[in-house]
Amino acid sequence: MLARSPQHERFKEQVLDGEQARKGFRLGKFDLVIEPGNKGDVQYLYDPARPESVLAKAEVNEALQAAAGRKDVVSTSVVTSSEPGSRYIDFLIPGLLGMNLMNSGMWGIGFALVDMRQRKLLKRFVGTPMRRGDFLLAMASSRLILMIIEVSLLLAFGALFFHMRILGSLAAIALIASLGSLTFGGVGLLTASRAQKIESVSGLINLVMMPMWIFSGVFFSYERFPAVIHPLIKALPLTALNDALRASILEGTPLLHQWPRLLIMALWGGISFVLALKWFRWA
Repeated sequence: MLARSPQHERFKEQVLDGEQARKGFRLGKFDLVIEPGNKGDVQYLYDPARPESVLAKAEVNEALQAAAGRKDVVSTSVVTSSEPGSRYIDFLIPGLLGMNLMNSGMWGIGFALVDMRQRKLLKRFVGTPMRRGDFLLAMASSRLILMIIEVSLLLAFGALFFHMRILGSLAAIALIASLGSLTFGGVGLLTASRAQKIESVSGLINLVMMPMWIFSGVFFSYERFPAVIHPLIKALPLTALNDALRASILEGTPLLHQWPRLLIMALWGGISFVLALKWFRWA
């Protein structure tokens, strides 16, 4: 017997043989497997690392114990809360916004720069009076136009379809997003400063972004990781960007109170740009 804790129904049960039930549980199709014993007892198969499995086990056990005649000593009541600002979607949208700014900054600049190098277009700039720093700064700042579109669409989507509350000022959010876009533009320039082929820069960009995808709290809070690595996680530019966006959008935190996060992004972007300027090759 299998139990699931869906959103609209308390339980969904399905009767299968033991092997099919365990296979479905391993593949994530079921949250809980219940095996009846010979003496009227039951055995629960659940995964303590899966919140939905833990919840299903607790709810099913509560229902079975109540059906068997157990009475609660303390009278309780339940109040549900799904107010905007306290839901998972409110946590997710700023994380998606930060991840999109990172992706567009690094992939957009990295691919464009290496593509121009492969087509020998960068060599033509050598004979012009344009300085290397001006060219790289133009490449990094070009992402600001797309940044406006990305931020506007995601915030409008969250507000219209999920009624997400935007407590911070739009100017503060735009400033944070602009700094994040420039930060990852600088990191993208550094990553692609010497890459000769699209395949090379693709591997380098994935290598740089992979730790931030995992640790920077895009889809779940980085507080779940061991506390000993929290300082390292908070030093990542995507972590600083996500935390700043969530603080501004969901809490309305003023920019003045977020200066450590803004400083982290500025340092990553500035140091990356200086190193890219030093190591950049036209050919």
